[in-house]
Amino acid sequence: MPLPKDPMILLSYVNTKLRDEFSSLRELCLTLGADEDELRRSLRQIDYEYDGALNRFV
Repeated sequence: MPLPKDPMILLSYVNTKLRDEFSSLRELCLTLGADEDELRRSLRQIDYEYDGALNRFV
């Protein structure tokens, strides 16, 4: 399943996956075949950055 294109839906989807299934953004991206830099850029557009200590975008 491709990642959602809408940044707000993407944020919700990724944070849910990080909370429920993956211990890191890197693991999520490797498993889902997502480009980590592109994902970070998409969410940065709506002022969210990945916080590794919290394992979520804040």
